Amino acid sequence: MSDETIYSGLTQLGRATALPQSPEEAVLERVANPQAGVRYTVRFTQPEFTSLCPMTGQPDFAHLVIDYVPAAWLVESKSLKLYLGAFRNHGAFHEDCTVSIGLKLAELLQPEWLRIGGYWYPRGGMPIDVFYQTGPAPADIWIPDQGVPTYRGRG
Repeated sequence: MSDETIYSGLTQLGRATALPQSPEEAVLERVANPQAGVRYTVRFTQPEFTSLCPMTGQPDFAHLVIDYVPAAWLVESKSLKLYLGAFRNHGAFHEDCTVSIGLKLAELLQPEWLRIGGYWYPRGGMPIDVFYQTGPAPADIWIPDQGVPTYRGRG
């Protein structure tokens, strides 16, 4: 019997791992999808995402929702949390943060389909929502609404 499992190559799970200083330094890990023959949707919600304004250095806050239909790979969730946390010291506009995360995950996982919604809290009185997806949503699989209401302020 072998000690090798789909989890054997992971370097962060089950170990003390410091928060990376930047997204470039972060290591996103993947594992083989043990249900690769089944089509289903995975959702990650990060309601306290933080990055920095590249011009002022002030913090920006967002509620991120990531949905994907996996193929051969799943993202390992601890590595995803550390990757997203690495943005807290990273200066970039909302659009760049949101789309960069979507592109990085799509490249790593090669999913059947992926989308990310970045629901950014107001800066200068204006909220910015950013959406990216890899293509049309599969019509034959349940993909729920992201459930984040449009910003209404006091309205």
